[in-house]
Amino acid sequence: MSQERTERLWDVFLHSLWPLLQGMLKYTIPLSVVSFGLSLIFALLIALAGLSHKSYLRLPSRFYVWIVRGTPILVQLFIIFYGLPSFGIVLPAFPTVVIALTVSEAAYCSEIMRSTIKSLPQGQWRAGYSLGMSPFQVLRRVILPQAARISIPPLGSQFISLFKTSSLAALVTLPDLFGVAKQIAASTFEPMLLYIVAAGYYLAICSVLTVLQHRLENKFGKYSL
Repeated sequence: MSQERTERLWDVFLHSLWPLLQGMLKYTIPLSVVSFGLSLIFALLIALAGLSHKSYLRLPSRFYVWIVRGTPILVQLFIIFYGLPSFGIVLPAFPTVVIALTVSEAAYCSEIMRSTIKSLPQGQWRAGYSLGMSPFQVLRRVILPQAARISIPPLGSQFISLFKTSSLAALVTLPDLFGVAKQIAASTFEPMLLYIVAAGYYLAICSVLTVLQHRLENKFGKYSL
C-alpha cells in the first residue's frame, strides 16, 4: 500500500470517528433504550395474558407472539415505513424504528417472562394466598421480584441483540451509527474502512453491556432461591 493511500485512509478514519459517535449517541443508543423499555412493558402484559386461563386473553397473546416471531423484523419495519403510507399513515423514521423494534422485542421478551414465571414453584402462589394476599398481590410481591432476578441473563442478552438490530434503522434513512457509516462510505468510496470502524463501535458498546450484564447477574444471583 502506497504512502498516499495510507495517509488517505488515516485521514478518512480520523474524520469519521466523531460523526459515527454522534450517530450512535443521537440515534442508536436512544433507539435501543426507548424500544427496550417499551418492549418490557408490553412483554409483561403479553406474558401475563399468555398465562391466563381465560382464552380471550391467552389466544390473542399466543397469536401475537406467533406472528411476530415468525416474520423477519426487516419485513415488519418495511411494512410500517413503506406499507402504511398506502393507507394514509405516514410516520417519521425514528418512531417507525421504535415501533418496529418494540413490537418485535415484546414478543421475544414476553416468552422469556412467561417461561420464567412458569418456572417458579406453585408453592410460591399458595404461600402468598395463605398469608391473605390477593392474586395480584402475590404476583407483585412474590412472583415478579423472583422472576425479574431469574430473567436478567436472557433479557440482558436480548438487549444486546436489540442494540445490534437497531442498525436496521439505516435502511429507513435514519442517520444512526450504521447510517452515518453508509453516508461517509458513499462520499469517500471507502466502505471497508467505514464499516470496520462502525463494527468497532458496536463491539465496544456490546462489550460494555456484556460486562454490566455479568455484574447484574452476580449481584442479583446472590439473592436468588
